[in-house]
Amino acid sequence: MSNAMIYIGIAVGVMAIGGAIAYGTATQQANISDDLVLSQAAKQGILQKTGTFGADLNKEQWHEDPFGDIAQKVREQNGR
Repeated sequence: MSNAMIYIGIAVGVMAIGGAIAYGTATQQANISDDLVLSQAAKQGILQKTGTFGADLNKEQWHEDPFGDIAQKVREQNGR
């Protein structure tokens, strides 16, 4: 009897969490306006995992590097 109560409690908890996730997803989708414009990063898709703890964002891809030309000259001088 005691084991059955534990399994029932786990099942109810899993269903409650699933319901909360479904409700949250539906609420967010209902609040998205039709005139939104995706950023460049969002258009490129899912970021690949390159680090230990998750996806690393390559900021140089979406932000201009003010010292990019200087860095290129240094790389050329060092033979890289």
